[in-house]
Amino acid sequence: MALTHCKPITFIGTRDRAAARRFYGGTLGLAEVSEDQFAVVYDLAGTMLRLSDIADHAASPQTVLGWIVDDIEAAIDDLTARGVTFEVYEGFGQDDKGIWRSPGGGPAIAWLLDPDGNNLSLTQL
Repeated sequence: MALTHCKPITFIGTRDRAAARRFYGGTLGLAEVSEDQFAVVYDLAGTMLRLSDIADHAASPQTVLGWIVDDIEAAIDDLTARGVTFEVYEGFGQDDKGIWRSPGGGPAIAWLLDPDGNNLSLTQL
């Protein structure tokens, strides 16, 4: 069986469910679908995101979840107004909003961290 046509689920670990819930549901505005003793579930444009409780969760440095946006600058302005800070990485050559632009006019990407330090991104293609 190929998984090509199977609907995915994404998982993100959290040490602090209350803080993660405020961030994903409040700050990012994701629609909460359900909650059980193991996770809070959000709808990501038809894909399930499970914020799973992991007591000793340690965020890894790579991006674990990203969104394709039509206008990265407008998305950054909106999220910044909601209290989100965008990451600036030494040597990446990002602009003052934290946007890295691919040479030759390719994608524009900006990174942010959730309360657990999980790396998230916005990409304008």
